[in-house]
Amino acid sequence: MSEINKNEVDIVIGALNADLTQFLNSWKPFFSGFHLIVVKDPELKQELNIPQGFDVDVYSKTDIDKVVGSSNSTMFSGYSCRYFGYLISKKKYIVSIDDDCVPAKDPKGFLVDAVSQHVNNLENPATPLFFNTLYDPYCEGADFVRGYPFSLRSGVPCAASCGLWLNLADLDAPTQALKTEQRNTSYVDAVMTVPLKAMLPISGINIAFNRELVGPALVPALRLAGEGKVRWETLEDVWCGMCLKHISDHLGYGVKTGLPYVWRNERGDAVESLRKKWEGMKLMEKSVPFFESLKLPETALKVEDCVIELAKAVKEQLGSEDPAFTQAADAMVKWIQLWNSVNSSG
Repeated sequence: MSEINKNEVDIVIGALNADLTQFLNSWKPFFSGFHLIVVKDPELKQELNIPQGFDVDVYSKTDIDKVVGSSNSTMFSGYSCRYFGYLISKKKYIVSIDDDCVPAKDPKGFLVDAVSQHVNNLENPATPLFFNTLYDPYCEGADFVRGYPFSLRSGVPCAASCGLWLNLADLDAPTQALKTEQRNTSYVDAVMTVPLKAMLPISGINIAFNRELVGPALVPALRLAGEGKVRWETLEDVWCGMCLKHISDHLGYGVKTGLPYVWRNERGDAVESLRKKWEGMKLMEKSVPFFESLKLPETALKVEDCVIELAKAVKEQLGSEDPAFTQAADAMVKWIQLWNSVNSSG
């Protein structure tokens, strides 16, 4: 891997736990020298505990209110607090990892440098137009296979890098409740580009993206009525990911998945989550045909325009299905207004 320009990267952490000591110390070998943005969940009452030795800026509800106004700060509660970091960053790349994750070990027992792997994925082109059976041809030891068109070997810019998880995989509550003991122990040493027009449920647990290319597409929009503080009780990252992938396809960018892995610690109770009013599965079944048939206008040439057009389509086609979609469409428009306001002032 080539050496990273640390001045081009912000590491954004959404703090849902007050004590970040163990989390940050576990990542110190890989976060050292990078600028960190820690955004405290506005609903978290305790003071944050952050160890020494990090270049970190911490943002609380007071800071969020100052930037976006108190009427808009509810957009940034729970897991969505990290989007405030995306909003105010000025760096080219964003790496974001949930605060219940620590570095994973590869099959040889070495700790995985998730930051370097994410940035490497982003700096190398993606290949969404023609699938390479040796996965990412730009990875060390790989290449384009026989029959891969030379005209497509330059690839396209990579918009996002979606990492994976060892131990507690990002399963939904019904699956985890049914398979209570299931843990992911499979480390697949591969990166691949998700093909053009293929949808995927992007997870916000371990992700990086090129903010200059697609920053406004990372939108905190779809909130569940009974949204909780564990991933089983949210859908914001999955919806955001479907928007991001569709916009990336439209603008000619690619999305990668695979390495790097993180080790995800236990949090929450899947059975307890199922007892709550959890409408996420129902909303997903309605979202898939929407994105399958969606075609953004050719006049949408900027990410901001794409988000606005997407919001318009959501309201028109899904608004009558569930109020959550109408609220999501409104939040997407508000997000672009905030993005333009905050970034024009910079």
